[in-house]
Amino acid sequence: MEVKSIEVIEIKIKLEEIGPRDGFQNVKEFIPTDIKLKIIDGIVSAGYKKIEITSLVSPKAIPQMRDAQEVIKSCLKRYPDVELFALVPNLYGARTAVELGLKEVCPVISLSETHNKANVNKTVEESLRQIKEIKETFPKLKLTIDIATAFACPFEGEMKLEDLIALIQKLYDMGIRSFMLCDTIGKAYPKQVEKVFRTVKSEFKDCTFGAHIHDTRNMGILNTYIAIENGADSIQTSLGGLGGCPFAPGASGNTSSEDLVYALNQDGYDTGIDFDKLLEVAKYEKSVIEGNYSGHHINIESDICKR
Repeated sequence: MEVKSIEVIEIKIKLEEIGPRDGFQNVKEFIPTDIKLKIIDGIVSAGYKKIEITSLVSPKAIPQMRDAQEVIKSCLKRYPDVELFALVPNLYGARTAVELGLKEVCPVISLSETHNKANVNKTVEESLRQIKEIKETFPKLKLTIDIATAFACPFEGEMKLEDLIALIQKLYDMGIRSFMLCDTIGKAYPKQVEKVFRTVKSEFKDCTFGAHIHDTRNMGILNTYIAIENGADSIQTSLGGLGGCPFAPGASGNTSSEDLVYALNQDGYDTGIDFDKLLEVAKYEKSVIEGNYSGHHINIESDICKR
């Protein structure tokens, strides 16, 4: 019997590396700036074209980010062809980003009122006013809104889809067209992820929606695939699976960049990422961070990071 070959069609998917911000923020011992930059060098060398390099927050809140301005200045000089962005908590952070030369920032707002208060010490309405102020003050600055607890909250449980749509609508009315839906504590499940992405892509056709999935229950890869298959425009992961919200009890690490890149590359997706180079960076990261990290242990074997 003749066996017919199956044509593999490569599908492009935009991957964003967020380890230098979300991955590092929970590391207790300060990571020297030159080490951070060496890891970012490796991430760029592996092929990433969009990287969250730091957050412009108070060093009192996140001591690990006290060298944020130095990291931004160095990265802008080193990587002119890479999309670099940072998390900002307020107008002051956005102003600093603009002054340093960043073209994109990510203000964060929680769908959950309780988590928003714990995370940024503001009500959701106060955060909305703050985002509006940033948008009006810096109209040329690209804003991608990180919507935390978009799927579930450690305090309020599973979130309602209609509430997510209502929040996106308020941001849409301000002129926001780029969103990152965050599974802050890793409680999302496949049917929920499918429904959320199908709905937001249908309701807001001129917007982009990314997925930021945590791997608390070892469902990061699965839920990420579901998001991709249901229209996610971009995917955020963290080198070594590091990360987790410090203000969300039970939050675990992010989906591992190496694991996802391996899976997508094997499945015929065009990620643009060299897995072998990425794995080497992950091994280096483990060698300089393991023992100081307060969240997931980085377990790297000979050919792939497993979590």
